[in-house]
Amino acid sequence: MLITPLELVLIPAVEVLIGLGGPYLRIRTSSDYWLYASLFSTTCPVAMDENEVVGVVIAFRSQDNPDDVYLQDVMTHPDHRRRGIARSLIATIHRQAAVWECKRLYLTSEPDNTTAHGSWLALGFANTRGDQTIEGISVISNYKGSDQASRGLRTDCQSHPVGRHARPARRHPVRGSR
Repeated sequence: MLITPLELVLIPAVEVLIGLGGPYLRIRTSSDYWLYASLFSTTCPVAMDENEVVGVVIAFRSQDNPDDVYLQDVMTHPDHRRRGIARSLIATIHRQAAVWECKRLYLTSEPDNTTAHGSWLALGFANTRGDQTIEGISVISNYKGSDQASRGLRTDCQSHPVGRHARPARRHPVRGSR
């Protein structure tokens, strides 16, 4: 497996991969992916197995709070799960965040997406205390704005501070499985 920054030529394959993430992930517009590849590629790593895109993380460093990096989408191809791909992709972002001296990586997930929630906990993220509990998970109402209320509540997960408690970085290309 090779981890590489998102490039324009990979956009169609990334769109297909993200499309497999429904109902929790949605494909964004091609111009959005152009933006990610052109302006945020250091925090949008793609996992390649030979010539196939098998994983991707779309993440951004906050312009308003540069100590934060937000992981918007994390997706591993269903046929390639449980091989450490998401872990390797997130470790890539951890390393870049450490270079920038960021203090926090965070992401959100739907309260009923228990598979993702278990993955985030296993990867070192901790659930942020919310204002209510749904199915045993503390969630924040309207975390991403009022338009989210109709689509469900989000679980906010924060990592340990970047650089502390992080797993050792792997060199690229990554070989190995879980």
